[in-house]
Amino acid sequence: MRSPVRGLSPSDSEEASDSTPLLQDAPRAEAAPVCCSARYNLAILAFFGFFVLYALRVNLSVALVDMVDSNTTLVDNRTSKECAEHSTSNKVLHNQTGKRYHWDAETQGWILGSFFYGYIITQIPGGYIARKMGGKLLLGFGVLGTAVFTLLTPIAADLGVGALIVLRALEGLGEGVTFPAMHAMWSSWAPPLERSKLLSISYAGTQLGTVISLPLSGIICFYMNWTYVFYLFGVVGIIWFILWIWLVSDIPETHKTISHCEKEYIISSLKNQLSSQKSIPWIPMLKSLPLWAIVAAHFSYNWTFYTLLTLLPTYMKEILRFSVQKNGILSAVPYFGSWLCMILSGQAADYLRAKWNFSTICVRRVFNLIGMIGPAVFLVAAGFIGCDYSLAVAFLTLSTTLGGFCSSGYSINHLDIAPSYAGILLGITNTFATIPGMVGPVIARSLTPENTIREWQTVFWIAATINVFGAAFFTLFAKGEVQNWALDDHHGHRN
Repeated sequence: MRSPVRGLSPSDSEEASDSTPLLQDAPRAEAAPVCCSARYNLAILAFFGFFVLYALRVNLSVALVDMVDSNTTLVDNRTSKECAEHSTSNKVLHNQTGKRYHWDAETQGWILGSFFYGYIITQIPGGYIARKMGGKLLLGFGVLGTAVFTLLTPIAADLGVGALIVLRALEGLGEGVTFPAMHAMWSSWAPPLERSKLLSISYAGTQLGTVISLPLSGIICFYMNWTYVFYLFGVVGIIWFILWIWLVSDIPETHKTISHCEKEYIISSLKNQLSSQKSIPWIPMLKSLPLWAIVAAHFSYNWTFYTLLTLLPTYMKEILRFSVQKNGILSAVPYFGSWLCMILSGQAADYLRAKWNFSTICVRRVFNLIGMIGPAVFLVAAGFIGCDYSLAVAFLTLSTTLGGFCSSGYSINHLDIAPSYAGILLGITNTFATIPGMVGPVIARSLTPENTIREWQTVFWIAATINVFGAAFFTLFAKGEVQNWALDDHHGHRN
C-alpha cells in the first residue's frame, strides 16, 4: 500500500495526506509564469464565455416587462398593504415600438421557468461527452446554440407562447452542457495549486454577465425596443464562439502557442492525479460519499441562490412595495459583490494552500461554510426588517456577495476528488442543483397565499435551513484528495 501523496507514510492522517504542496516527490517543472500563459488565456476566454451565457439567460427577465401588456397583469396584482408605497415617478418609455403580448402572470412563469426544463436534461450527458470527446467543441457549440436561439426569440414570441417556451427550453439544453464541459477542460489545464484562481476567474463571468446585462437590457428597452436585447446579446455570443474555436485547445499537448515550460509544468503537476481508463467507474462514483457531499452543498446553495435571485425582489415589490427592477444599479450591485468575492476568494484559497500549507479539505470546508452560512443568515434577516427597503437591498447584497466564497468551496471540489471525471461529477451535482430553480418559486408561491410578512418569513426560514444542512453535510463528509475509484488502480487498494 502507498499514500496518495508521495513522501507521506500510510500512517499519516487524512489531513496530512491532503496537505499542499501536492505530489511532493513527483518530478515537476518549475511553475510557469502567469503573464500571457495559455492557461490564464483559457480562464479569460472562459470568463467571457460565461459572461455571455448569463447575459443570454437573464435578459428575458428584463425584456419580458416590456413584452407584456401591463394591463394584462393588473388582475394578478397581489401587492400587500402592510407597508406604505414608496413614491416613484412613472416615466413613459422613450420607445414603445416593440410588440406587446397578453400574457398573464402564470404564462410568464412558464416562459421564465422553461429554460430549466432543458437545462436539467443535458447536465450528465454533457459531462459524459466532454470526458469522451473533450470540452472545447461541446462548450463552444453550447454557447453558439444558445446565441442563435436568442436571436430567434422575437420570431418565437410572434408565433405564440408555445413556440417561445420550446425555444427557451432549447436554450437550456445548450447551456446545460457548458459547466460540465468547462470542468472537464480544467481537469487537463488547471494545476492543483492554481485551481481556485483559474476556476474562480472563469466562472466569475456568470456574475459579471448578470451585473452588465440587467441594466444594459433595461437601457436597450428604454431607448430602442425589447427585440434589440436579444439581437445584441445573440451577436456577441456568435463573436465569442469564433474566438473560442480559434484560440482554445482541449489539452495543453495540442495547444499551438503554449510554451514548453508551461506545458511541462501543467503535465507534471497533474501526473499522478489523472486516470487513463476509458471506462467510467459509475458504481464506485455513485457510492462515493464525498460526491454526495458536493451534491448536498450544490443543491442547498442553489436553493438560497434562486430564492435571492427571484423571490427576494418579489418580496420587495409585493410586500415592501419597492421594485428593485426599476433601478438597474440596485439590481446589479449584489452580483457585482459576488463577482468581486469570487475573484478575491479564489486568490486567497490558493494562497493559503501554496504559501501557508493549509490542506485542500480545510480550505474547501472553511470557504464553503462562509459561502453558505452567511447567505442563510442574511436571508432570514431580510424577513425581519419590517418595511425598510434600504436594509433589504443591503441584506441582498451581503447574502449574494458572501455566496461568492463557495466558488472556492464545493464548486470546484469535483476536481479535487476526481479530476479525470470532473465534468461528469459536475453534471451529476448540477442536475440536482437545477431542481431548486424549478420548484423553489412554486413552493414559495404556495406558502404565501395571503402575501403577508409572516408567510414570507417562513419562505426565508426554509431556504436558510436547507442551506445550513448543505453546509453541515459538506463539512462532515467532503474530501480534498483524489479518490481511489478515480485513479487507474481503483480496483486495488490505496490508503
